[in-house]
Amino acid sequence: MQVIYLFAFFILGTLLGSFYTVVGTRLPKNEDFIKTRSYCDNCHHKLSLLDMIPIVSYLLLKKRCRYCHAKINNLSTYMEIFTGVLFGLSYYVFGLSYELFIALGIISLLIILSVSDISYMIIPDEVLIFFSGYFIIINTLKSGIIPSLASIASGLIMFGFMYLIMLMGNFLFKKESLGGGDIKLMFVVGLVLHPFLGLMVIFIASFIALPISLLILIQKKQNIVPFGPFLLIGFTFMYFTQINIDMIVEFIRSF
Repeated sequence: MQVIYLFAFFILGTLLGSFYTVVGTRLPKNEDFIKTRSYCDNCHHKLSLLDMIPIVSYLLLKKRCRYCHAKINNLSTYMEIFTGVLFGLSYYVFGLSYELFIALGIISLLIILSVSDISYMIIPDEVLIFFSGYFIIINTLKSGIIPSLASIASGLIMFGFMYLIMLMGNFLFKKESLGGGDIKLMFVVGLVLHPFLGLMVIFIASFIALPISLLILIQKKQNIVPFGPFLLIGFTFMYFTQINIDMIVEFIRSF
C-alpha cells in the first residue's frame, strides 16, 4: 500500500510541478496562468492535453514542439521530476499528517519561487500571500489558535531580522544587498519554523550561496544572484530533517 501512495504522490507532484513552472514563469509577467492554455515558447501554438502529460510528452515528442519542431525548454520537465520526487519523499517522511501538508506547501513554494526568482529576479507577493494564508490555516487546524498566533509572531520576528540584515548590507556595500521579496519570504519561513531555526535557514542559504555566487561572478562576470532559491533550499532542509533547537545545542556542546 505504501508503494501505491508513494507513486500517487509522485504523479501528483509531476502534475503540479508542471503547473508551478507555468505560474513561476507567467506571474512575474502578469500573464494569466489559469484561463490561458499553455503554449509553445517558440511558435506560441496552444498545446493540447496530449502535449502536456508530465515527462511522457517530453519523451514522446523527442524534446521538440509538435508544431514548429523547435527544442522544448528542459525547465518544465526538470521541475516535474523534481517536484514528483519531493512529493513522494514528503509522504515517505511524514505519512498522512498535518506535517505532510506543510511539507507539500514548502515544496510548492520552493518550485514556484525558484522558477520566478531565477528567471526574472522576482518573488511575487501573490505567492507569498497565498502560502502565508495556507500555513496559518494548517497551523490553526493542527495546533489551535494560540499556537497559530505564536507562529505569526515568529514570522514577524524573522521579517524584522531579515530587514535589519538588509539595512546592514546596504550600509556596508553602498547598494541594495537584498530584495524585498527575500525579506517577505522570511515571514513565511517564520510561520513554520522557530525564529532560531529560521536563523539556521539564513546560515545554510548563505553557506550554499557564497561559492555559487563566486563561481557565477568568475564565469559570467555577474554579481547579482537571486538569494530566494537558497533560502528556500535551507527552509526545505530544516523542515525535512526536523532538526530542533535541542539538537543544535547538543551539537554545539559536543565541541
